[in-house]
Amino acid sequence: MLFSIGLFFTLIAGLLYGLHYSVRGGRKGELIDKIPGPYAWPFVGNVFKFLVPLEEFWNIGHRINWEFYPINRIWSIDIPHVNLYHPDDVEAILTSMKHIKKSVFYSFIHPWLGTGLLTSEGSKWHTRRRILTPAFHFNVLQQFMAIFNEQSEKLVKSLCLEGDEVVDDLVHLLHKFTLNSICETAMGATSEVNGQVQNEYRSCVSKMGDITLYRMLRPWWHSNWMFKFSQKFKCQVRALKVLHGFSTNIINERKRYHDETGGQFLQGLGGDGDPGVYSFEDKNFKSRRRLTMLDLLISSSKREGSIDDEGIREEVDTFIFEGHDTTAMAICFTLMLLAENKQIQDEARAEVDEVFEGKKDEKLSMREVQGLAYLERCIKESLRLFPSVPFVSRHISEDLQLKNYLVPGGTVVNVHIYDLHRDPNFWPDPLVFDPDRFLPEQSQGRHPFAFVPFSAGPRNCIGQKFAMLELKVLVAHFLHNFYLEPLDFSRDVRILPDLVLRPSKPIRLKFVPRSHSNQVDCGKHSLGF
Repeated sequence: MLFSIGLFFTLIAGLLYGLHYSVRGGRKGELIDKIPGPYAWPFVGNVFKFLVPLEEFWNIGHRINWEFYPINRIWSIDIPHVNLYHPDDVEAILTSMKHIKKSVFYSFIHPWLGTGLLTSEGSKWHTRRRILTPAFHFNVLQQFMAIFNEQSEKLVKSLCLEGDEVVDDLVHLLHKFTLNSICETAMGATSEVNGQVQNEYRSCVSKMGDITLYRMLRPWWHSNWMFKFSQKFKCQVRALKVLHGFSTNIINERKRYHDETGGQFLQGLGGDGDPGVYSFEDKNFKSRRRLTMLDLLISSSKREGSIDDEGIREEVDTFIFEGHDTTAMAICFTLMLLAENKQIQDEARAEVDEVFEGKKDEKLSMREVQGLAYLERCIKESLRLFPSVPFVSRHISEDLQLKNYLVPGGTVVNVHIYDLHRDPNFWPDPLVFDPDRFLPEQSQGRHPFAFVPFSAGPRNCIGQKFAMLELKVLVAHFLHNFYLEPLDFSRDVRILPDLVLRPSKPIRLKFVPRSHSNQVDCGKHSLGF
């Protein structure tokens, strides 16, 4: 009996050793293990080192990054990971046209986002990028200024109506604004998103983030077949019903509009013409209709069949998520940093007040927003310290030569943007909030890949100009109408790993109303917030 048990365990140990050697004993394993990193146990590698509470997981990752600067490797059973946070290596991966495939981690959000622009590859990615690029043309963005101004005024008025200067959860407040903005601009939605629907949608976005991280850290749940036996899978099914229902309603509303107007406003869309010619005034409907990203998708579906209904939903899900969540976090940290740096806040406000001076209304034009140079530097410096997307990940299908190491095909390469932006070798006093870092004379000579808040290269963020406009408009309205005073400080914020950068606790901020002639009227309004 004892002999049989001993033989069984010997066979198991032999099998595990054989699997271990097949992965880490060949050329791939030898190349990976030339890269420094923490001790990796046989077969399991570094898996158990990261099975900790999420806040601690974030800290462990950053400690490893700085201990093994400027590059390290970890093993997740049979998958090697190489972590990059030096601009030379970041440039090598992000500028490559060969290595544009997202890593296995992105497959965990396929049930939600499918293979849209964020997660697709090859010809599908090229086709979707071609379809969607006109939606972010200068002339189209100019048309969105009215929506950005309107939504900003509503948010300012909602703060006035509450009568309490303290906002107990800044992220929650800003999500309302950014979700309405992306739905109206990119999707053409004609009404504010109901508060209860918003809360339910946001809750399910958070659940999908939790599920993605849960699977990422547990290789035994990487298999879709195995994952179906977990309790998290049932939670995912419930969340997807809400998320897909939300996007489907928006798509169906836009399709109904085009059916009711005979599709006349889809004519001419999708070619190489100037997108600015596609704006129009529909006399049969109360609201002004503009070219939207969703219009381009519907037009491509009807005109050339290059995208089907499932593909349309993939892109709508992707852009609603990315277009509201990342922007809300960027605004949150910008306001927080301005609040705790009064002199910088005052300088940014003086620039904004000069633009508003003499205006009869609170509307900012594209030209005026583009002229807010100091405010833009403040936002860039905030994105340096708190990039909304702190981490991107690629699958390397063939060898990649970095500055000092050769990474073999079959490796996951992770770019740690958060750590890249805080490298003291490129950012003196990296924890200090200093917008003047982005003055032309100070930027000159800095490595172009030391600052990549919107990624870079062929897979850079298609909506970065859209995001910067939205950020500048809302922050300008806040500065013009309020003094910002800190209740929580950025140095105390603990970050949770997620699909986007996220604080572990609600962030509080005090908004003190200003008194001036063209301040937003805080009278009684129906706001939809």
